[in-house]
Amino acid sequence: MAYIIEDTRQKVNKHKVKHESFDAAGDTVIRSKLLFGDYALPPAIAVDTKENVLEIAYNMCGCVSEKKRFAAECYTARLCNSKLVYLIEDARYKEPSDLIGEHFELHNGVTIPGTQLYNAMVVTSGKYGVEFRFCKPEESAEVIKEILLNG
Repeated sequence: MAYIIEDTRQKVNKHKVKHESFDAAGDTVIRSKLLFGDYALPPAIAVDTKENVLEIAYNMCGCVSEKKRFAAECYTARLCNSKLVYLIEDARYKEPSDLIGEHFELHNGVTIPGTQLYNAMVVTSGKYGVEFRFCKPEESAEVIKEILLNG
């Protein structure tokens, strides 16, 4: 079983034989624009940047639909055997445990304790294998390249 990315420029229903073969093998085809080629495997590593701690707090501890969307993204990365790193661009923190003792007011008016966000990160890391890193916004490009090149 594999996840296969099919370029969105491939005409729908034109490649039925391929799709039947993928289905028979238990493969899942995901349509997405590719820079080159018609088919690809998901990346081995991906970085999702967050503007600050409030953004990741809302993703993980906000409304139900946002939490479900975030969990689905983590689940898909795990299924694809891709390492997913959330890079939080916030100079105030160096690691998730620095969030303990803080409080964050989400844009929906809800305040969550930093311990809740930290615990959510620990659980999510264990369940899906994702990683949470922090950096200064001005260091973001350099850190992204380091993660992509070295894991």
